[in-house]
Amino acid sequence: MFPRPLTPLAAPNGAEPLGRALRRAPLGRARAGLGGPPLLLPSMLMFAVIVASSGLLLMIERGILAEMKPLPLHPPNREDAVGRGTVPRPGRLSLDAGDSDLQVRQDVRNRTLRAVCGQPGMPRDPWDLPVGQRRTLLRHILVSDRYRFLYCYVPKVACSNWKRVLKVLAGVLDNVDVRLKMDHRSDLVFLADLRPDEIRYRLQHYFKFLFVRDPLERLLSAYRNKFGEIPEYQQRYGVEIVRRYRAGAGPSPAGDDVTFPEFLRYLADEDPERMNEHWMPVYHLCQPCAVRYDFVGSYERLEADANQVLEWVRAPPHVRFPARQAWYRPASPESLHYHLCSVPRALLQDVLPKYILDFSLFAYPLPNVTREACHQ
Repeated sequence: MFPRPLTPLAAPNGAEPLGRALRRAPLGRARAGLGGPPLLLPSMLMFAVIVASSGLLLMIERGILAEMKPLPLHPPNREDAVGRGTVPRPGRLSLDAGDSDLQVRQDVRNRTLRAVCGQPGMPRDPWDLPVGQRRTLLRHILVSDRYRFLYCYVPKVACSNWKRVLKVLAGVLDNVDVRLKMDHRSDLVFLADLRPDEIRYRLQHYFKFLFVRDPLERLLSAYRNKFGEIPEYQQRYGVEIVRRYRAGAGPSPAGDDVTFPEFLRYLADEDPERMNEHWMPVYHLCQPCAVRYDFVGSYERLEADANQVLEWVRAPPHVRFPARQAWYRPASPESLHYHLCSVPRALLQDVLPKYILDFSLFAYPLPNVTREACHQ
């Protein structure tokens, strides 16, 4: 499928191609103030594997991925669920001839997943993970025993609405439209709450899914929400970010005016495994090598994919995924492009490698921030 060698992303006016810049980016950097040896990131260790085996950069260069909608990695067979009355298992997806672009995206996801997860030393099971990584994973997988599914929640990818759905399925809420402040812990069961034998049984026998989003769009959403609306985040993170990255900030900044470039500088200095869950890479949250997910839904087609999942797990017909509120204005590709064009290119080269597995495994194109694109 990928017959010729990879070529770097084109960049006009003599600018260095972003693909080449990522390949020469440092493998790690010391956390601010620690002065220790550089931190070697797992995502960077695997970057060469992804580039060599999947042809992702070639496809981005050709523009094949630019307008595609994400597909599941292992879409379930609906006839199996209906005919046997069991939890759906992975099956093959049948696409019409006109859906070749979608098939390409699915092929890229499957190819990169096999390439990365098939490497020696990559986890095949949650118990292959270091203790800290396993703890993060198990704390992010929600359990429905009644409907026999596991959902790995990713903050800023509609996880609050999914938690609302789980509470309706458990009989805790009457419907998904109940106007209550979401409690993200109560009346929910996480894999971390269970014994190892109970965890293994559910991982083997339950339907498993997660939802993903363009990595940088997710970061912009987290930035706008947490630093623009939530005082606790402004105090806990904003104050330190301003102190660390703003010249002349003074000893007592408010932390409520963090800029997007300052936020990215903070991320560039952070260890992905120790990040707050709202900006931790999906790879570290949900460990798609250690857990074989049956379905990966997309934020870009959230309602359709979510309701498809509810059909597959045989949820009652009256349970539907909540519609987006009319007042809600999510981070859009246009607003992301505007913000990225104001960010120094060198800063993006430091941040992108930490999320490269999220881009690659889930077939999201790298951002086009060439001078030409930013002046259109």
